[in-house]
Amino acid sequence: MRVAARRTPAGAKEAASGRTAPPTVSGRWIAGAFGIVVLAAAVCAYGSLCLLFWQGWWQLLYRPAAKVTRTPASVGLAFDPVGFAATDTGQPRLKGWWVPAAADAPFRRYTVLYLHGQKGNLSGCVDALAALHAAGVNALAFDYRGYGESEFVHPSEKRWREDTDWVLAYLEQTRQIAPGNIVLDGTELGANLAIETAAAHPELAGVVLNDPEARPMEVVFGDPRAQLVPARLLARDRYDLNAPAKRLRIPSLWFVDAEQNSARGAQMAAAPEAYGEVGARKMLVWLTDSSSRQREFEDALSRWLGELPR
Repeated sequence: MRVAARRTPAGAKEAASGRTAPPTVSGRWIAGAFGIVVLAAAVCAYGSLCLLFWQGWWQLLYRPAAKVTRTPASVGLAFDPVGFAATDTGQPRLKGWWVPAAADAPFRRYTVLYLHGQKGNLSGCVDALAALHAAGVNALAFDYRGYGESEFVHPSEKRWREDTDWVLAYLEQTRQIAPGNIVLDGTELGANLAIETAAAHPELAGVVLNDPEARPMEVVFGDPRAQLVPARLLARDRYDLNAPAKRLRIPSLWFVDAEQNSARGAQMAAAPEAYGEVGARKMLVWLTDSSSRQREFEDALSRWLGELPR
């Protein structure tokens, strides 16, 4: 006699064997999870790219050099190495040179605080200091933090302003020089810094600007890497010329290189534009690239100094 086999449900078999059926995962869930992982990876990658740009963009604008290879002694100028803005341990954050005027110099009552540009260090200031000495003024030049023998930190517009205020305090408090006898003198990006500082210190005697940068941050924002990130949010420096020019209340002397501006064309239009924004007493000198350039500079500076109100 044949007995019909009875089929046992799958669940009953698994229950009998003590095993549980594996959970099933839908294709939609897998696709969604994969999309989330890819999105998270993309966000992390983009965040890393922004972080790298934020950490390194300053190298597109600032080109500091550590080794000082030349001093005023190389052109026969007597000078004193100085340090200021000491830390809590007594170490000076900033290093510089004090070049005194000759005893019979016509403008020795004035002290010029020289602010160099974004490239190199004090080594590139020697010729400028020689020209200032020839004009008959005391001069002090220094390296910003991150340059030369000054404290090593990454330079920035905020730090440059802080460094300059420290040196002004040194001149007034340690050297006992009245603010009305201090003149700021900046070259290239240092000129942008000079006009920012001068606008914030109307008690100073005046400001000299040598070839200020019309749009200095274009070297950063125009870089191909800057197109991949929100560069204008990550790089906060601006060195605007027009805004401080409008606020300037002390006499200014502008030196502009005629040949360089001719080569740059309309790109440098912002420098004369900023000059036009100045409501205070001002003087504009176009320097020619010739053997008489230094004489033109000295003559214009002496004339301007002679007309400063005492």
